[in-house]
Amino acid sequence: MDFAPSFALIAPELVLGITGLTLVLVAAYGGDKFARLSSIIAAVAFGGAFALVAPAVCAGASGPDTLAFGGLFRADAFAGIAKLMIFAASGATLVIAPRFFEKIGWMKTEFPILILFAALGMSIMVSANDLLTLYMGLELNSLSAYVLAAMLRDDERSAEAGLKYFVLGALASGILLFGMSLIYGFTGTTNFEGIAVAVSGGLNTGMLFGLIFVLAGLAFKISAAPFHMWTPDVYEGAPTPVTMFFASAPKVAAVVLLTRVSMEAFGTQAAAWQQVVIAAALLSIIIGALGAIGQTNIKRLLAYSSINNVGFILIGLAAATASGISALLVYLAIYVVMTIGSFVAVLLMRDADGNQLEGISDLAGLATTRPALAWSLMALMFSLAGIPPLFGFWGKFVVFQAAVQADMLALAAIGIAASVIGAFYYIKIVKVMFFDEAADTIKGEGDRPHWALLLICAAIISPLGYFLTPWLGNLADMAATSLALPA
Repeated sequence: MDFAPSFALIAPELVLGITGLTLVLVAAYGGDKFARLSSIIAAVAFGGAFALVAPAVCAGASGPDTLAFGGLFRADAFAGIAKLMIFAASGATLVIAPRFFEKIGWMKTEFPILILFAALGMSIMVSANDLLTLYMGLELNSLSAYVLAAMLRDDERSAEAGLKYFVLGALASGILLFGMSLIYGFTGTTNFEGIAVAVSGGLNTGMLFGLIFVLAGLAFKISAAPFHMWTPDVYEGAPTPVTMFFASAPKVAAVVLLTRVSMEAFGTQAAAWQQVVIAAALLSIIIGALGAIGQTNIKRLLAYSSINNVGFILIGLAAATASGISALLVYLAIYVVMTIGSFVAVLLMRDADGNQLEGISDLAGLATTRPALAWSLMALMFSLAGIPPLFGFWGKFVVFQAAVQADMLALAAIGIAASVIGAFYYIKIVKVMFFDEAADTIKGEGDRPHWALLLICAAIISPLGYFLTPWLGNLADMAATSLALPA
């Protein structure tokens, strides 16, 4: 077999893997004195991988030419657009992390290495065309993520976050693996195309149980209710740059993987999984909205916001149409920008000594003491709430439009009603910043990378973002079309 075409298709993964292994040697011989240099090299590697993926996305790559290694790996436009989001979010994490870790004296060379291998795992996940590839990518990402969550070994909250994430993550992986074994046992194959053929005549009880277990395992990875219980504690306890990473890149990878499994492997039996996806979507929207209301920690509030947004994203998948998948990708792209911007704003919440502040009460009167930060955070909160004319509104609009086009009027109506509940806690943040008496605790100054990233995110989610809609919609449409859907 000629492996040259396959190696060409996995060029972005090769860049990340080789860079990661090289930095492991650098860390072994040079120690932490090369930590910042390693972050720069890793960020450049993400830029290179991004450049390698972009042409396939713009060309709408699809069909047999995107298959590598005998059908184990698919480098189509659908995987490509997800990789662009993953690499961008990972690179943003490496840009803002050094100041945070240097302030607490914990800048380690291991951090960029773990980010590289986590992103490599995610890249494999979104290109998986086989259950074995799926599991390999998922575990590479998960093992890196467990260490990242517990990176601050002297911090009890970080250690607790890592332990909870590991225990519940291992449980979810076990559930997923059991489901995969049932699917293999009853279909006789692990390849998505082979599974699609096997289930085209209908699902027997064993296949159905296998599908449910796989959906449950993946629902944990995207923190969809009722598998969300780990999210607030892990997001609060993990270092803030790591939390930003968890809320963006892995979310994209898991949602895209769930979409590929549902639409490619079980696309002919959509009725079997649509009910599960609809239930998870509605539960996530409601639990995310209600759970955030009483929070006093901004990171926990953003964790529930993440759960809430996953519910809206799943509405696009529930439609089970090409327009629904396109809407899902558009929402994901906007969500990543909003999430990065929100966590950069949280990182700018520092006292006079440069210590990180996380209390919502610390934001009181921020509009009078730090107006630039307050206005940027207000725009991000309103965008997350889906309030027009900010760009976050467009993400909700397209998924609801896809649901209506798929004759799911009730789902769209409930989603719209629940989004009003979610708007409450976003507006609460704005009220604290603009109408409460100034706490004047946020005094620290951010550095240029933080402000540059915040301003870029704020510009994208502003009404200026609507200029991107034709371009983003076209890429999402081509990516959705590239999915190998069963006939």
